[in-house]
Amino acid sequence: MSKITAAEVNKLRQATGAGMMDCKKALVEAEGNFDAAIELLRKKGQKVAANRADRDSSEGAVIARVNDDASIGVVVSVNCETDFVAKNDSYVALANQLADIALAHDSKDAFLAATFEGDLTVADKLTEQTGVIGEKIEIGGFERLHAPFVGSYIHAGNKIATLVSLSASVEGAAEAAKNVAMQAAAMNPIALNEEGVDAAVIEKEIEIAKDQLRAEGKPEAMLDNIAKGKIKRFFKDNTLVNQDFIKDSKQSVAAYVKSVNPDLTVTGFKRLALG
Repeated sequence: MSKITAAEVNKLRQATGAGMMDCKKALVEAEGNFDAAIELLRKKGQKVAANRADRDSSEGAVIARVNDDASIGVVVSVNCETDFVAKNDSYVALANQLADIALAHDSKDAFLAATFEGDLTVADKLTEQTGVIGEKIEIGGFERLHAPFVGSYIHAGNKIATLVSLSASVEGAAEAAKNVAMQAAAMNPIALNEEGVDAAVIEKEIEIAKDQLRAEGKPEAMLDNIAKGKIKRFFKDNTLVNQDFIKDSKQSVAAYVKSVNPDLTVTGFKRLALG
């Protein structure tokens, strides 16, 4: 067969993202057949993925994306093993490319089965990149919101990303949604409002409050009423719309949104974080 040229190696590298030496070896083994070389590199990725399946992938990039009319948003966590890889420009570019694809799909499974390029699915691409990078690459989380208005926020370094949905697309909605999405990123609420808190969580908090009150010597007959007050405080600290707004602690998040438009409310949020 003819000698493998640098141009052929570079073409394969551009198509797969694999290293120059890996591309040259694949082309040599495939006797210059471009498609066969790609298949060899994919099989290498599968082998590496199998060997690293039990590795911890707590680093990566979390990307939020909203469609053109701000009615649909997704947040996707593309996980890897080390912060060194996560900060690489090509890795962040891949995460953004994947988020663009995720926007068109309703579930993580549908997203993984979606076409990435050519005959490659998203799942195939992750396996391929595992071989290229040498680390476990996977989708750690996938969340989606559909509402009259959806806004997003990505914290510096792509470690946390959030979506927030509002009840209407009105003047000021974009800024309001971004501000509330920043709130959700910073304050990590456990639910949107009181109704969204799991009953088991409330029961546990009540028992903790009662135990603290007993330790303080409070009479048993007073425990229920005092515990109710503590639960109200718990809701204020831990539910998004009841939290103090981080840009103006004199008002709650719900009050801030109503200051933008009296009929505007926060209807949901999604938050993904690494680690």
